[in-house]
Amino acid sequence: MFRRLPTAWLQLRYQKIRLIVAISGVVFAVVIIFMQLGIRDALFDSAVRLHKGLDGDCFLISPRSTSLIAMVNFPERRLSQLLAFEEVDFVTPIYLDFAQWKNPKTRNYWRNLYVIGFDLRYQIFNLPGVNDNIEVLKIPDIVLFDRDSRAEFGPIVSEFEKGNKVITEVSHQGNNRKIQVGGLFKMGTSFGFDGNLITSHLNFLRIFNNRKQGFIDIGLIRLKPGNSVLVFTKKLIEYLPKDVKILTKEEFIEFEKEYWQSSTAIGFIFNLGVVLGLVVGMVVVYQILYTNVSEHLSQYATLKAMGYRHNYLLSIVLQQALFIAILGYIPGFIISVIQYEITKQATLIPIEMTFNRALFVIFATIFMCFISGATAVNKLKSADPAEIF
Repeated sequence: MFRRLPTAWLQLRYQKIRLIVAISGVVFAVVIIFMQLGIRDALFDSAVRLHKGLDGDCFLISPRSTSLIAMVNFPERRLSQLLAFEEVDFVTPIYLDFAQWKNPKTRNYWRNLYVIGFDLRYQIFNLPGVNDNIEVLKIPDIVLFDRDSRAEFGPIVSEFEKGNKVITEVSHQGNNRKIQVGGLFKMGTSFGFDGNLITSHLNFLRIFNNRKQGFIDIGLIRLKPGNSVLVFTKKLIEYLPKDVKILTKEEFIEFEKEYWQSSTAIGFIFNLGVVLGLVVGMVVVYQILYTNVSEHLSQYATLKAMGYRHNYLLSIVLQQALFIAILGYIPGFIISVIQYEITKQATLIPIEMTFNRALFVIFATIFMCFISGATAVNKLKSADPAEIF
């Protein structure tokens, strides 16, 4: 095969403009595929930032809950029942809801953000900045502001780091509450929310004062060391009634990802974008290779007359397809890395280039070009030397 490599390359570069067009088509397809996969995976990663930031072994949620943006509360007594198990170290409630934030600079710009309340007696977060500010959160109407929230909430981070007091209001169903930012933490945005606050459960209930007492959104369970999470989860499923759902941390993460993947159109849209990118690349490469084969049909027919088999001719065209795939992938990869960084800065979603994604796209690109080459070479089957000459 490698002895025939110069033939494929020399024939391919003979028409430089055509080669550039083919490579450009592959570059376009590669960038489209990278961006679709990157944004899709970043969506899933951003959606489970809170899940990964919770230091618990098992979680209780309502069976009617579908995702973090659509949580349904359930009775806290279900969580308290679990203290009867000797495997349990502690249980604690988590409260979640949306409130409107008043931009302290403009004073007239309201925007929804996510509010998280928890019992300060237990350090349940491994998010940077939360555990360092536990004492601050014991003060009424003090909250922690997510430093990775979108800029539309105002210059909160810069003002706080300058030592200035950041006092504003949050509103929920007509209840306006004056609050003060007492510290910063780091979690980040997602497609579901643009900013986050963390506060004590008492401050949370002051903001959401119309909330039913004794109802929570998530129940976190920490087990004593040496206990199996899977065994304990199975025990809970048999013990608790069906008005709550019991999940391990991994299942809790997958629960959220499954919502965005299958219960919304987002997963389908991004997957469709990948397919369309492949189709565009196939069409462009096919047109170039088909034209190339047509223009050199007499040369291929001569080779057949000399005794070369169809597989030999096919190998030449597939080698050309491989050259186009690699030459198109390299700049496409570089452009995608740059686009990832631009997208990350603009949207604050955790979009990163990964080895597995890069490997998948290069194999998809080669496959795409091989399909185009194999389709274009069908014309050679009818290349009869007697008819051509």
